[in-house]
Amino acid sequence: MRSHLLNDTTAEAYRRSVTEGVERVARKLATTRGPFTGVTPAELAPVIDAVDLDRPLGDASAALDELEDVYLRDAVYFHHPRYLAHLNCPVVIPAVLGEAVLSAVNSSLDTWDQSAGGTLIERKLIDWTTGRIGLGPLADGVFTSGGTQSNLQALLLAREETGTKDLGKLRIFASECSHFSVQKSATLLGLGADAVISIPVDRHRRMQSVLLAAELETCRAEGLVPMAIVATAGTTDFGSIDPLPEIAALAAEYGAWMHVDAAYGCGLLASPTRRHLLDGIERADSVTVDYHKSFFQPVSSSAVLVRDGSTLRHATYHADYLNPRRTVVEQIPNQVDKSLQTTRRFDALKLWMTLRVMGADGVGELFDEVCDLARAGFELLAADPRYDVVVEPQLSTLVYRYIPEAVTSPADIDRANLYARKALFASGEAAVAGTKVDGKQYLKFTLLNPETTVADIAAVLDLIAGHAEQYLGENLVHA
Repeated sequence: MRSHLLNDTTAEAYRRSVTEGVERVARKLATTRGPFTGVTPAELAPVIDAVDLDRPLGDASAALDELEDVYLRDAVYFHHPRYLAHLNCPVVIPAVLGEAVLSAVNSSLDTWDQSAGGTLIERKLIDWTTGRIGLGPLADGVFTSGGTQSNLQALLLAREETGTKDLGKLRIFASECSHFSVQKSATLLGLGADAVISIPVDRHRRMQSVLLAAELETCRAEGLVPMAIVATAGTTDFGSIDPLPEIAALAAEYGAWMHVDAAYGCGLLASPTRRHLLDGIERADSVTVDYHKSFFQPVSSSAVLVRDGSTLRHATYHADYLNPRRTVVEQIPNQVDKSLQTTRRFDALKLWMTLRVMGADGVGELFDEVCDLARAGFELLAADPRYDVVVEPQLSTLVYRYIPEAVTSPADIDRANLYARKALFASGEAAVAGTKVDGKQYLKFTLLNPETTVADIAAVLDLIAGHAEQYLGENLVHA
């Protein structure tokens, strides 16, 4: 079995196996005709259940043959131009190259003696990102598994910075369109989901700062502590950006930690034309970024950034076997001192390779393209009498629903839109997401593929209308 270990004697076997795997994936990418095959859980589960994990195949080629049946054939392929569903991006080749390198070397980014140069590369990228945000000379941060972890860590720091031991007095303010991880984080931090005060949004789905101010004043009057305000720079459903300058001013006035969840909108940091949409983010105490959304990186590649690096001490624990206190005195750069995780992948290498090959402008231009596409898609939807579109996009998301001319029942319209989404996915021709707006069922395009065209959007809208009309024709007649 030692022949399967990656080392100096098996380097050639590693090269052959990985090359074969890459060639098979390349063939799939080149020949995929839709984002999905339409396979159902009932169809695929027996295929996977039939695999006996206690009887190895003993051969990488045979395992790849089997993988075709259990995964590659039916995977959901985000690179396809008609994958328009969730915040999943096609990935850039330099980042995939970085993934191949980091997986093989297998550095662990918790301590210097497990990563060396990897530690410094991650720190350089943190400095680069905080510089793009404008957080100042004391800024710092660390890579995370994703936006949920980043939001959790930011709110942990906010909780500790209050100095308040009575957790029942702490309150977090976020828009009604903020990510669910805010409530989850409050629960994990011992505050409870009820500690999160939901602030209504305006017609553009942005937090209303006037109502935020009123809630903050109520909080103060009741003797409660405004722990944090979470502003969202790119909501999951609408891509809307909260009014960051106004929120920053209120955070300063009421002594609240300002956190900006820019998991989606962080791509604007590299945009040659839209960076101004993030004006005010430089006043945040902490920022979440997901490079694996709008920087076109493979999952996972994310970070939490802070204005004052000393606040990261709230996540620091010393273990004699790993990062004893003497390493601080000796100025050994251990990233575990900043992180909620211990063992951690060298995900920063993917972004490093991307910037070294493409540059920030190259990434930003790709994000600008999908934002431009969303604008064109909005105009298409607004001119189409079959559809109601909710809001003009600030980023690359469109929320809309099919409105049949002859049907007035809200329940029937909801069911028709739900059916159309499921039928479209089952057909394998395209994938769109769904959500609710004011209690009504809507559909959603999340446009993160620069290869998607307006013609693709128009074709998918026709498919959706066709499925919805089929459902209504069959069910309203029978009713």
